[in-house]
Amino acid sequence: MHDNTSPTIGFLLLTHAKPLQIYRLINQLNKMFNHPVIVCHHDFSKSDLSIDTLSKNVLLVRPYIQTKWADFSVEEATIQALKLMYEIPDPPDWFVYLSAADYPIKTAKQILDELASSPYDAYVEHEQITYDIYKHNVIQGMLWLKNSYERYCTKSFSFHYLSKYFAQLNIEIRLEHPLLTKPFLPFSNKLACFSGSQWFCANRKAAEYIIDFHGQKNAVSLHYSKLKYPEEAYIQTILGNAPHLKLKNDCRRYVDWSTGGPHPKILLMEDLPNLVASSAHFARKFDIDIDSNILDELDKITS
Repeated sequence: MHDNTSPTIGFLLLTHAKPLQIYRLINQLNKMFNHPVIVCHHDFSKSDLSIDTLSKNVLLVRPYIQTKWADFSVEEATIQALKLMYEIPDPPDWFVYLSAADYPIKTAKQILDELASSPYDAYVEHEQITYDIYKHNVIQGMLWLKNSYERYCTKSFSFHYLSKYFAQLNIEIRLEHPLLTKPFLPFSNKLACFSGSQWFCANRKAAEYIIDFHGQKNAVSLHYSKLKYPEEAYIQTILGNAPHLKLKNDCRRYVDWSTGGPHPKILLMEDLPNLVASSAHFARKFDIDIDSNILDELDKITS
């Protein structure tokens, strides 16, 4: 990348529903970034996407992977898309990973200027998941750290007994302490577990490292491939343990978790002031069936 020039940017889209919203996002990215490389992994088993209408800069991952929510297939699909993006002759300096529910809230210039002068290789939420955090009382907003430890850093065994006294006895034992889980998990003093938002933005150096790491089919990949919710820890753990990469613990994504529950608030017109005031580049979740006016307003702001 040369000084004083804008970095090139590409977009990685992971989609499965709402074709009209996917077209809208692609059209907006095309307008703002002058037809950048867009690699889309669309799960055609969930909904159809008319590919004839897509612009030439959109590449589709073929064959697509049937993705399941909170399943490692999501990671496989993401990395297939990343590979496709970095196999093309002139791959982008940076990429942003988006779903169909994401939308830009800053101008192309604001986004590219920040990336051009960035000392970082990736903007990715990555909190270290430790036994101490798991054991101590954490504030309400950080409960997900406790959940992450339970998901990724404990090991459960189930036993089923049939006996003449009990029809069936199910016993589950869960190992929690690092000394007990050590033989079963890839984590150690040299390899920490990290967790955070699935959505991130990174440069080519980080992209190639993720692709290369995943291709090795090592203990980390094996561990996460058997768990639920790997999308909130697999890539975060890969990047968080990379000594040569500089990370910013912020994915530049505006998300509103104030409603409580497993899904963020659907963003509406009332959220516009917060979006404008945010330092994020993109926001989620939007739903054109619930409020498309907010997207119309954002189009004006970012054009």
